[in-house]
Amino acid sequence: MLRMKGISDVINSIARRVPAWALYILCALPAPWLLYLALTGGLGVEPIEALEHRYGELALQLLIAGLCITPLRRHAGINLLKFRRAIGVMAFVYVSLHLLVWLVLDVQILSQIWADILKRPYITVGMAAFVLMLPLVLTSNNWSVRRLGPDWRKLHKLTYAAGLLGGLHFVMLAKGFQLEPLLYLGAVIVLLALRLPKRRIPQRA
Repeated sequence: MLRMKGISDVINSIARRVPAWALYILCALPAPWLLYLALTGGLGVEPIEALEHRYGELALQLLIAGLCITPLRRHAGINLLKFRRAIGVMAFVYVSLHLLVWLVLDVQILSQIWADILKRPYITVGMAAFVLMLPLVLTSNNWSVRRLGPDWRKLHKLTYAAGLLGGLHFVMLAKGFQLEPLLYLGAVIVLLALRLPKRRIPQRA
């Protein structure tokens, strides 16, 4: 227990020295690099599909990272709250890039886009996750926190649904049985379960 406290103290000390804006830069770096790889043949024989997948996976990874923050503080004493906004905003950025690649480079035909959203369940689920993230990113600023007051926290619980839908989207998208999407969805479910309040066992008189 003492060793764990020592590790958490070291992590908290490092986190205090790292500015939140640095995380925006760090998280943004893969985006142009992946685009460069797609343009130069570094993503294989189907670069558009690979780029779309990589952006979507990064978005899901960032969503999961954001969901880790509260359990880490509650169960391990690691305080990374200052980075939560940056992680959430960058998750939305990668979701948007994932969607843009699909819209602009993959489908391209407007009527086909709408038909796919309605007829393909995995796309419907993915679009639902994107829609849920819109109010979150629009209110990820200090003015909205002050303006909404206690309602801000209630609104941002949509992150839980967005994470579940993102994980489900990945599972539904996978062709055949694949372990990786199930692990992502399982991670989301476990992280949400860790947020549940502990049941109080009534003491006998």
